Amino acid sequence: MIRERFRAQRTHAITESVIREMSRLAAKHNAVNLAQGFPDFAAPAIIKDAAQRAIADDINQYAITWGAKPFRDAIAAKYKRHYALDVDPEREITVTCGSTEAMIASLLAITNPGDEVIIFEPFYENFGPDTMLCAADRKFVTLHPPDWRFDPVELRRAFSKKTKAVIINSPGNPTGHVLDREQLTCIAELCQEFDAIAITDEIYEHILYDGAQHIPMICLPGMRDRTLLINSMSKTYAVTGWRVGWVLGSPDLTESIRKVHDFLTVGAAAPLQAAGVVALGLPDSYFTEVAAHYKDRRDRMLGMLSRAGFRCSVPRGAYYVMADISALNRGDDVAFVKDLVERVGVAAVPGSSFFSDPELGRNWVRFCFPKKDETLAEAERRLLA
Repeated sequence: MIRERFRAQRTHAITESVIREMSRLAAKHNAVNLAQGFPDFAAPAIIKDAAQRAIADDINQYAITWGAKPFRDAIAAKYKRHYALDVDPEREITVTCGSTEAMIASLLAITNPGDEVIIFEPFYENFGPDTMLCAADRKFVTLHPPDWRFDPVELRRAFSKKTKAVIINSPGNPTGHVLDREQLTCIAELCQEFDAIAITDEIYEHILYDGAQHIPMICLPGMRDRTLLINSMSKTYAVTGWRVGWVLGSPDLTESIRKVHDFLTVGAAAPLQAAGVVALGLPDSYFTEVAAHYKDRRDRMLGMLSRAGFRCSVPRGAYYVMADISALNRGDDVAFVKDLVERVGVAAVPGSSFFSDPELGRNWVRFCFPKKDETLAEAERRLLA
């Protein structure tokens, strides 16, 4: 057994990822994996071909640590094209090993021990450990079902002189909420009043439904120099295993992030950055088709879960459904999902893993739907058997 003195205190409160644990249980029990958020269908051939060409062309050595120039140029072009946002690829973009590294590098770059970071809950499970590793103090603000909106009074109460940053994930995991301009403006005004940074995880920006619109916080008045925008290729292009992401920020913030990033990972995979140039340059029709395909899967998932007795909130973005299990479950969410994977053969994520207080999530489980038609059909067969 490892002696206690060799266990860093910063790791004591961090537990194993529940999402990835559920994937392992799904494999063990041959269950349909509706737990971890990755597609089980093929990535676009044009992107895979580009990666293969890059490897064959010997783009196999280190790229510059903050990102290959053609890829940074492509990122800058993407934001100009989609949001009329001018970004300097030389001084305002850092390419990272996925949005996961982008988030921890950003937090390490801007926070000191004892700084406060505001997190909306339910939250993507990485946000909690990220702030713990930075020794920051967390302040939680509730997103209220069924629409998963925050109360502006509760949000203002969370801000203080010690607030360094607020983490925003929209479209959101696990709820599928999409912050509208009114909500974003409320956050932006508080960031300016309390001199705080907005760190925005926008990885699901193109996966939107029912007329929802993604508005980058960085584009709001007063937020250009106090926003760190995080994104990745993972979800839009169905390449979650590539681990290629980025952070956009003003030059002074970027300088600090690049220092942290350099000594965390050195750099993201060079041939996959080359393929990213092709991916980010795909026509607008690609992004429209992505959203349409996921909407079909969303509607199918909502239908099957409803028929199985779940009460679901309807996501307006991302590719997850939060399902209320109170009518089906007399125990708790953890026991429920373990029974679901072992007895029914379908894996989901217990809702308690998305809350600071597990009791707040006891009546919720999360399902994901970026799956092939036959995968969803099999899940439906098992749930309704």
